[in-house]
Amino acid sequence: MERYKILFLGDIFGKPGRKIVEQHLPDLQDEHQPLFTIVNGENSASGKGITANIADRLFEVGVDAITLGNHAFAKKEIYPYLDQCSGIIRPYNLPKGAPGTGLCTISKAEIELCVINLCGRVYMNMYDSPFACINNILTEINTPHILVDFHGEATSEKITMGWYLDGKVTGVLGTHTHVQTADNRVLPKGTAYITDVGMCGPRDGVIGVDRFNNIQRFLTDMPTPFEVASGDAQLSGVVLEVDSTTGRCYHIERLYFHDGN
Repeated sequence: MERYKILFLGDIFGKPGRKIVEQHLPDLQDEHQPLFTIVNGENSASGKGITANIADRLFEVGVDAITLGNHAFAKKEIYPYLDQCSGIIRPYNLPKGAPGTGLCTISKAEIELCVINLCGRVYMNMYDSPFACINNILTEINTPHILVDFHGEATSEKITMGWYLDGKVTGVLGTHTHVQTADNRVLPKGTAYITDVGMCGPRDGVIGVDRFNNIQRFLTDMPTPFEVASGDAQLSGVVLEVDSTTGRCYHIERLYFHDGN
Protein backbone atom coordinates (compact mmCIF):
# COMPACT_ATOMS: atom_id res chain seq x y z
CA MET A 1 0.00 0.00 0.00
CA GLU A 2 1.66 3.19 -1.22
CA ARG A 3 -1.07 5.58 -0.14
CA TYR A 4 -4.03 5.59 2.20
CA LYS A 5 -6.88 7.99 2.97
CA ILE A 6 -8.20 9.74 6.07
CA LEU A 7 -11.81 10.90 6.25
CA PHE A 8 -12.40 13.71 8.76
CA LEU A 9 -15.86 15.16 9.43
CA GLY A 10 -16.30 18.55 11.08
CA ASP A 11 -18.12 19.44 14.30
CA ILE A 12 -21.23 17.25 14.69
CA PHE A 13 -23.98 19.52 15.99
CA GLY A 14 -26.91 17.98 17.84
CA LYS A 15 -29.32 15.35 16.57
CA PRO A 16 -29.42 16.71 12.99
CA GLY A 17 -25.63 16.36 12.79
CA ARG A 18 -25.65 12.86 14.22
CA LYS A 19 -28.43 11.82 11.86
CA ILE A 20 -26.77 13.03 8.66
CA VAL A 21 -23.44 11.45 9.66
CA GLU A 22 -25.07 8.10 10.44
CA GLN A 23 -27.07 8.24 7.22
CA HIS A 24 -24.24 9.13 4.85
CA LEU A 25 -21.08 7.75 6.45
CA PRO A 26 -21.41 4.28 4.86
CA ASP A 27 -21.68 5.82 1.38
CA LEU A 28 -18.74 8.16 2.05
CA GLN A 29 -16.62 5.24 3.17
CA ASP A 30 -17.61 3.21 0.12
CA GLU A 31 -16.78 6.11 -2.20
CA HIS A 32 -13.48 7.23 -0.69
CA GLN A 33 -12.26 4.01 0.98
CA PRO A 34 -10.60 5.74 3.94
CA LEU A 35 -8.34 3.69 6.15
CA PHE A 36 -9.23 5.96 9.08
CA THR A 37 -12.45 7.84 9.84
CA ILE A 38 -12.35 10.63 12.43
CA VAL A 39 -15.02 13.09 13.55
CA ASN A 40 -15.19 16.09 15.86
CA GLY A 41 -18.03 15.37 18.28
CA GLU A 42 -17.83 18.18 20.82
CA ASN A 43 -21.31 19.54 19.99
CA SER A 44 -23.06 16.27 19.28
CA ALA A 45 -25.24 16.30 22.43
CA SER A 46 -27.92 18.98 21.94
CA GLY A 47 -25.34 21.35 20.46
CA LYS A 48 -22.92 21.39 23.38
CA GLY A 49 -20.85 18.48 24.67
CA ILE A 50 -21.03 14.74 24.10
CA THR A 51 -22.37 11.74 26.04
CA ALA A 52 -21.09 8.19 26.32
CA ASN A 53 -24.10 6.84 24.43
CA ILE A 54 -23.48 9.22 21.52
CA ALA A 55 -19.78 8.37 21.42
CA ASP A 56 -20.52 4.64 21.46
CA ARG A 57 -23.00 5.07 18.61
CA LEU A 58 -20.43 6.95 16.51
CA PHE A 59 -17.93 4.13 17.03
CA GLU A 60 -20.63 1.60 16.07
CA VAL A 61 -21.30 3.28 12.71
CA GLY A 62 -17.62 3.22 11.71
CA VAL A 63 -15.82 6.11 13.39
CA ASP A 64 -12.28 5.28 14.54
CA ALA A 65 -11.62 8.33 16.71
CA ILE A 66 -13.55 11.30 18.13
CA THR A 67 -11.97 14.67 18.80
CA LEU A 68 -13.52 17.34 21.02
CA GLY A 69 -12.88 21.00 21.86
CA ASN A 70 -13.82 23.76 24.27
CA HIS A 71 -17.16 22.05 25.09
CA ALA A 72 -15.53 18.71 25.88
CA PHE A 73 -16.75 18.78 29.49
CA ALA A 74 -20.19 20.31 28.95
CA LYS A 75 -21.85 17.03 29.99
CA LYS A 76 -20.47 15.93 33.34
CA GLU A 77 -21.40 12.30 32.75
CA ILE A 78 -18.69 12.14 30.07
CA TYR A 79 -15.85 12.57 32.60
CA PRO A 80 -15.34 8.86 33.47
CA TYR A 81 -15.85 7.85 29.84
CA LEU A 82 -12.98 10.09 28.77
CA ASP A 83 -10.70 8.23 31.17
CA GLN A 84 -11.92 4.80 30.09
CA CYS A 85 -12.19 5.07 26.29
CA SER A 86 -8.98 5.49 24.30
CA GLY A 87 -10.68 6.52 21.06
CA ILE A 88 -12.08 9.85 22.25
CA ILE A 89 -9.76 12.76 23.02
CA ARG A 90 -10.15 16.26 24.46
CA PRO A 91 -7.73 19.17 23.95
CA TYR A 92 -4.24 18.16 25.01
CA ASN A 93 -3.22 21.63 26.20
CA LEU A 94 -5.42 21.67 29.29
CA PRO A 95 -4.09 22.00 32.84
CA LYS A 96 -3.04 18.77 34.54
CA GLY A 97 -5.85 16.87 36.19
CA ALA A 98 -8.44 17.26 33.43
CA PRO A 99 -10.28 14.05 32.57
CA GLY A 100 -9.17 12.08 29.54
CA THR A 101 -6.22 12.48 27.24
CA GLY A 102 -5.30 14.71 24.32
CA LEU A 103 -4.06 12.11 21.84
CA CYS A 104 -4.72 8.60 20.67
CA THR A 105 -3.07 6.17 18.27
CA ILE A 106 -5.08 4.11 15.79
CA SER A 107 -3.46 1.14 14.07
CA LYS A 108 -4.67 -0.38 10.80
CA ALA A 109 -2.90 -2.14 7.91
CA GLU A 110 0.49 -1.60 9.58
CA ILE A 111 -0.13 2.19 9.74
CA GLU A 112 -0.10 3.87 13.14
CA LEU A 113 -1.94 7.19 13.03
CA CYS A 114 -1.54 9.50 16.00
CA VAL A 115 -4.49 11.89 16.40
CA ILE A 116 -3.91 15.02 18.50
CA ASN A 117 -6.51 17.50 19.74
CA LEU A 118 -5.40 21.07 20.52
CA CYS A 119 -7.33 24.23 21.42
CA GLY A 120 -6.34 27.72 20.41
CA ARG A 121 -5.95 30.47 23.00
CA VAL A 122 -7.26 33.52 21.11
CA TYR A 123 -10.74 34.20 22.59
CA MET A 124 -10.44 30.95 24.55
CA ASN A 125 -9.78 30.35 28.25
CA MET A 126 -7.79 27.93 30.41
CA TYR A 127 -5.53 26.54 27.72
CA ASP A 128 -1.76 26.26 27.79
CA SER A 129 0.17 27.35 24.69
CA PRO A 130 -0.70 24.94 21.86
CA PHE A 131 2.63 25.72 20.20
CA ALA A 132 4.71 24.78 23.24
CA CYS A 133 2.47 21.80 23.83
CA ILE A 134 2.82 20.34 20.34
CA ASN A 135 6.61 20.70 20.58
CA ASN A 136 6.62 18.45 23.63
CA ILE A 137 4.25 15.95 22.06
CA LEU A 138 6.19 15.54 18.83
CA THR A 139 9.35 14.50 20.67
CA GLU A 140 7.47 11.52 22.14
CA ILE A 141 5.69 10.22 19.01
CA ASN A 142 7.24 7.36 17.05
CA THR A 143 5.12 7.51 13.91
CA PRO A 144 5.28 9.99 11.00
CA HIS A 145 1.49 9.73 10.62
CA ILE A 146 0.16 12.54 12.79
CA LEU A 147 -3.17 14.35 12.43
CA VAL A 148 -3.89 17.51 14.43
CA ASP A 149 -7.41 18.81 15.07
CA PHE A 150 -6.74 22.45 15.96
CA HIS A 151 -9.92 23.74 17.60
CA GLY A 152 -9.71 27.51 17.48
CA GLU A 153 -11.56 30.76 16.98
CA ALA A 154 -8.98 32.94 15.24
CA THR A 155 -8.07 32.36 11.61
CA SER A 156 -4.61 33.83 12.16
CA GLU A 157 -3.81 31.41 14.98
CA LYS A 158 -4.91 28.43 12.92
CA ILE A 159 -2.92 29.46 9.86
CA THR A 160 0.14 30.08 12.02
CA MET A 161 -0.16 26.57 13.45
CA GLY A 162 -0.41 25.14 9.95
CA TRP A 163 2.83 26.81 8.85
CA TYR A 164 4.53 25.97 12.13
CA LEU A 165 3.79 22.27 11.71
CA ASP A 166 4.42 22.06 7.96
CA GLY A 167 6.60 19.01 7.37
CA LYS A 168 6.18 17.84 10.97
CA VAL A 169 2.68 16.34 10.78
CA THR A 170 0.36 14.81 8.19
CA GLY A 171 -2.36 17.40 8.58
CA VAL A 172 -3.59 20.40 10.57
CA LEU A 173 -7.37 20.55 10.36
CA GLY A 174 -9.18 23.51 11.89
CA THR A 175 -12.47 23.09 13.73
CA HIS A 176 -14.76 25.15 16.02
CA THR A 177 -16.16 27.95 13.83
CA HIS A 178 -18.53 25.59 11.95
CA VAL A 179 -18.16 27.34 8.57
CA GLN A 180 -16.11 25.45 6.00
CA THR A 181 -13.29 27.52 4.53
CA ALA A 182 -12.04 27.29 0.95
CA ASP A 183 -8.30 27.35 1.74
CA ASN A 184 -7.63 23.61 1.76
CA ARG A 185 -4.15 22.94 0.44
CA VAL A 186 -1.04 20.86 0.93
CA LEU A 187 1.68 23.10 2.34
CA PRO A 188 5.16 22.99 0.72
CA LYS A 189 6.62 20.37 3.05
CA GLY A 190 3.70 17.96 2.78
CA THR A 191 1.24 18.93 5.53
CA ALA A 192 -2.46 19.13 4.66
CA TYR A 193 -4.15 22.29 5.93
CA ILE A 194 -7.61 23.85 6.15
CA THR A 195 -8.66 26.69 8.45
CA ASP A 196 -12.02 25.11 9.22
CA VAL A 197 -13.42 21.77 8.13
CA GLY A 198 -16.99 22.96 8.72
CA MET A 199 -19.97 21.50 10.53
CA CYS A 200 -22.27 18.50 10.32
CA GLY A 201 -25.60 19.86 11.49
CA PRO A 202 -28.52 22.20 10.76
CA ARG A 203 -27.97 24.23 7.61
CA ASP A 204 -30.60 26.89 8.28
CA GLY A 205 -29.45 28.00 11.71
CA VAL A 206 -26.60 30.17 12.95
CA ILE A 207 -23.66 27.75 13.17
CA GLY A 208 -26.21 25.15 14.27
CA VAL A 209 -28.32 27.25 16.66
CA ASP A 210 -31.90 28.40 16.02
CA ARG A 211 -31.62 31.52 13.86
CA PHE A 212 -34.69 33.28 15.26
CA ASN A 213 -33.30 33.21 18.80
CA ASN A 214 -29.98 34.53 17.51
CA ILE A 215 -31.65 37.37 15.62
CA GLN A 216 -33.46 38.40 18.79
CA ARG A 217 -30.27 38.26 20.80
CA PHE A 218 -28.47 40.58 18.39
CA LEU A 219 -31.45 42.93 18.15
CA THR A 220 -32.06 43.23 21.88
CA ASP A 221 -28.71 42.35 23.53
CA MET A 222 -30.75 40.06 25.79
CA PRO A 223 -30.08 36.36 26.50
CA THR A 224 -32.09 33.94 24.38
CA PRO A 225 -32.54 30.15 24.60
CA PHE A 226 -29.81 27.93 23.18
CA GLU A 227 -31.74 25.63 20.86
CA VAL A 228 -30.57 23.42 18.00
CA ALA A 229 -31.96 24.68 14.69
CA SER A 230 -34.45 22.67 12.66
CA GLY A 231 -34.65 22.11 8.90
CA ASP A 232 -32.22 20.61 6.40
CA ALA A 233 -28.87 19.30 7.61
CA GLN A 234 -25.46 19.67 6.01
CA LEU A 235 -22.33 17.52 6.13
CA SER A 236 -18.84 19.02 5.93
CA GLY A 237 -15.51 17.29 5.95
CA VAL A 238 -12.25 16.56 4.18
CA VAL A 239 -10.47 13.57 2.69
CA LEU A 240 -6.67 13.35 2.87
CA GLU A 241 -4.55 11.16 0.61
CA VAL A 242 -1.37 10.24 2.48
CA ASP A 243 1.95 8.55 1.73
CA SER A 244 1.97 5.30 3.71
CA THR A 245 5.71 5.51 4.41
CA THR A 246 6.47 9.16 5.08
CA GLY A 247 3.08 10.29 6.42
CA ARG A 248 3.14 13.31 4.10
CA CYS A 249 -0.06 14.35 2.36
CA TYR A 250 -0.50 14.33 -1.43
CA HIS A 251 -3.98 15.84 -1.61
CA ILE A 252 -6.74 17.29 0.57
CA GLU A 253 -10.28 17.43 -0.79
CA ARG A 254 -13.22 19.27 0.76
CA LEU A 255 -16.56 17.49 1.17
CA TYR A 256 -19.82 19.36 1.48
CA PHE A 257 -23.46 18.52 0.77
CA HIS A 258 -26.85 18.99 2.37
CA ASP A 259 -30.19 17.25 2.50
CA GLY A 260 -33.25 18.81 0.90
CA ASN A 261 -33.42 21.20 -2.03
